[in-house]
Amino acid sequence: MSAEAWRLAPRPASLAAVLLALVAPSATAAPQPIPEGPGVETLPAFVGAPATPRPVFATEPPRHRFMAPNGKSNIHVDAWQTDRNRWFGPLGRGTTRNSSFQSADCASHTFDRRGRLITVCVGLQGPRLVMFDPDTLDELARFQMPPRQLQAGGNPNPFTNFSGGGYFYLDQNDRSVVPTTTRHVWVVAEAGDSGFTLQRDYDLSGAVPFGDAIISALPDWSGRIWFASVDGVVGTVDPSSGAVRSRALGEPISNSFTVDERGAVYVVTDRAMYRFRAASDGTPATVWRKLYENDGQKKSGQTQAGSGTTPSVTPSYVAITDNADPVNVVVYRRRDGGFVCKAPVFGQGQSSTDNSLIATDRSLVAENNHGYTGPAATEQGKSTVGGVERVDIRAGGRCRKVWHSDERAPSSVPKLSLANGLVYAYTKEPRSDGQDAWYLTAIDFHSGRTVFKRLAGEGLGFNNNYAPVTLASDGDAYVGVLGGLVRLADAVSPAQSPLRLRLALRYRRGSRGCARGAIRATVGGRDREALRAADFSLGGRRVARDRRPPFGTRIAAARLRDGRRYAVRANVRSADGRRTRLTRRVRACAAARAPHFTG
Repeated sequence: MSAEAWRLAPRPASLAAVLLALVAPSATAAPQPIPEGPGVETLPAFVGAPATPRPVFATEPPRHRFMAPNGKSNIHVDAWQTDRNRWFGPLGRGTTRNSSFQSADCASHTFDRRGRLITVCVGLQGPRLVMFDPDTLDELARFQMPPRQLQAGGNPNPFTNFSGGGYFYLDQNDRSVVPTTTRHVWVVAEAGDSGFTLQRDYDLSGAVPFGDAIISALPDWSGRIWFASVDGVVGTVDPSSGAVRSRALGEPISNSFTVDERGAVYVVTDRAMYRFRAASDGTPATVWRKLYENDGQKKSGQTQAGSGTTPSVTPSYVAITDNADPVNVVVYRRRDGGFVCKAPVFGQGQSSTDNSLIATDRSLVAENNHGYTGPAATEQGKSTVGGVERVDIRAGGRCRKVWHSDERAPSSVPKLSLANGLVYAYTKEPRSDGQDAWYLTAIDFHSGRTVFKRLAGEGLGFNNNYAPVTLASDGDAYVGVLGGLVRLADAVSPAQSPLRLRLALRYRRGSRGCARGAIRATVGGRDREALRAADFSLGGRRVARDRRPPFGTRIAAARLRDGRRYAVRANVRSADGRRTRLTRRVRACAAARAPHFTG
């Protein structure tokens, strides 16, 4: 079917037939854009105003040495599955869009060391591993995975069956580790500048029986590969020998899982939240198991009758949503599974989520997917109930709702930029004219206010169908959609904007403003929450390094010589990698008579 036939195909009738008739275009130097309806030019391209960054501080998850760097390794950003990036997303400043027509949903996005985008594009005919140029979306390489098994995991619905490639990760050597539809895990390496090669094939069919399917695979901190299946098999693979150890929980699993630096693996089933560790032979052993509230109903917008979230880890906690009515954000202690708090989100009878929470140290953001039953639910101008809410974990172990947004994000995996304080969702408002307009929408993390919306596209091809928003390190945003892949980018990368910081010095003042005694140096300014490290020096000699707010140091009087002038400097690094040097000059009072420090 041609792109023109795609555009003219009747909607919403026979969506699966329309998609199945499409044959993905072969790799070309110039990508073909995803087709849109004839009325797209009448839609507002931009709503709102460009954003002013308001950074958010959160502890950076440890770098996993068996995965690509944080932000580049998997669908949920890092090993803690926080769905937040330390770098910028678009600020709405001359934001442009381009797309690549793939006739498949190119959902999970990773980035290799050369910045190329690596994704698995999942269509009705099966998944394929694809390499894109991150700016032009030129297709650079393609590797065909085993074909779709529509009955795998007992779920013949191609729009809600995410096994066999929906989740994968990029390892520390730029190899894609992908569960296949045939109950294997493939390790696919890059071959030169424009190719892939199968480097390792782990056969898990002895642990995952016929009719089941692998939903996800991730490495623990020792490098052992863990996997989970739709029917509830959890297991490990020794990457050297290929030895497989597993156990059947008897509880369905519908989402990915989470690993931490202590060797823990967190898995949520349709009944309970687990923390596992590997026994000496690699067999998964339960550290703790906690039942969560579940009314047993598969709610509109869910793919199963259970939690719709991958567990999100913070320095102290692990969080999910349950399956009550309305659903609750539920928080447990990492170490022992102790219940911390919960808070209901959205309205009774209109509450469900099938996407993970955004997590900072003490804040969680949830998105309402109630009403999304598949692509037909958002065709012909229709949309879903909507809602995005932030819940904070307060001192004393209490969960409190901070704000509610009415934005309608039918099924996106939203992301937070710590550098600018914006939550990015993929939204669609109902329209009486029958047009299907999809927008990248920026919501203020602090207040819940919608800052701006940028049109991503119109029509069936721009429905993301549970795919995420992904933020690249240069500030661009990507969304996997049924037609392929969309990129939205500011005219000038926000990562090039200067840090708004100042260096403040506090000391007892003598005559003519000289310093008497010790000096306190502190980094402040509007972007102070974006900082991650500050190195302080006095007269060219380093005196301290600070990695936590408020980023300051005390310079002892013993370091100052009577009457001498000094340059106090702070070399600072922000969470998104920007660096700058701040300098203030000060003169020590001659009357201080402080001994000269020679060390």
